[in-house]
Amino acid sequence: MADVEFTTPPTLPQPNGYSHAATIGPGHRLVWTSGQVPIAADGTPAPAGDWEAQTRQAMQNVGLALTAAGATWGDVFKLTIYVVDTSALATVRAVRDEFVNVERPPTSSLVQVASLFRPDLLIEVEAVAAIADR
Repeated sequence: MADVEFTTPPTLPQPNGYSHAATIGPGHRLVWTSGQVPIAADGTPAPAGDWEAQTRQAMQNVGLALTAAGATWGDVFKLTIYVVDTSALATVRAVRDEFVNVERPPTSSLVQVASLFRPDLLIEVEAVAAIADR
């Protein structure tokens, strides 16, 4: 993990699975992923309507993008999650917690959107990571 300090000040509400702020130390480069949806490399989408499967596939895709850029889930300090409905938030959080360090959770935004680019997709996830300069 890069030199990242996560902060949750007592002046803000207690977060549920995320940190309020993150500071990156000098000598690091940032890695951004594009939004990743629950579609496998062969074009197969995760099952329609299955929040757990779709969230897991989107998170796996983020992990693959991070790896391609030389980062890992342990380097992630910011997540943005777009969902078409918040009714399955507990499922989304549970799957997210399989990937992130729950002891030092990244900063996070969850945004409900009217729809994604395909009507069968429920979720899109993007990440920002910090890794030490080489």
